[in-house]
Amino acid sequence: MQTLNVGRQEGVFEICLARPEILNAANREMIAELAAATAEAAADRDARAVLLRGAGSHFMAGGDIRFFGEVIALPAEERRRVFLELVDLLHPSLVALRTMPKPVVVAVQGAAAGFGLSLVLAADLALASEDAVFGSGYIHLGTSPDGAASWSLPRIVGLKRAAELMLLGERFEARRALELGIVNRLVPPEELAAEALALARRLAAGPTIAYARTKALLQASVGEGLEQQMKREAESFAACAATEDFAEGVRAFLEKRPASFSGAG
Repeated sequence: MQTLNVGRQEGVFEICLARPEILNAANREMIAELAAATAEAAADRDARAVLLRGAGSHFMAGGDIRFFGEVIALPAEERRRVFLELVDLLHPSLVALRTMPKPVVVAVQGAAAGFGLSLVLAADLALASEDAVFGSGYIHLGTSPDGAASWSLPRIVGLKRAAELMLLGERFEARRALELGIVNRLVPPEELAAEALALARRLAAGPTIAYARTKALLQASVGEGLEQQMKREAESFAACAATEDFAEGVRAFLEKRPASFSGAG
């Protein structure tokens, strides 16, 4: 891949955005490669967790404005077509991150703006450097959000706060992102890479099937009624109880030792 670095270690599938010279801004090639990489991660049976990060000093500063500058020279209808196709290319990676049956960790340093913020919102767990900076930013370009941000953000921070962040487009610091629930933890800049990898490895060593079912329950809860969600929980718990991981977890608890999960059904 030309815009991403992909690797695997200790059950962790790692995707690194690799255009650091322009703050990992997303162009058409990166968007297409990200869709391919997330699909590969979702299908990889040896990968039990996914780590998404950015190379250099920043996670992702949004879309590549140089490309935008080229497109605005086109007639309005042609411009509409180009951007409709481009934004549609974003969707597979976001769906994969949210629905793949394994936990996704994102590590954020520097800027996470525009589509970069959307990727943070799509991950299951987010770690951020104490000096990270976030922002929607779309409004400053005279456009509305993409990357499922208008779906994700209100569900995390509430409608009023989402409206504030998107309509005003103000940048906000890592501490504010933590308060809003956009990230889970803040770590010193020099410790971010190691902490994120350690968390991904911890998840990779956990009960894979239970993680997958928990993630599916959380996603379903957004549009599900109470009784239907309880039915989903009952079915999921029973399915987990039939796995070897569950038997190992119970034995380990009774024997007062750490569990050794294999991900076996």
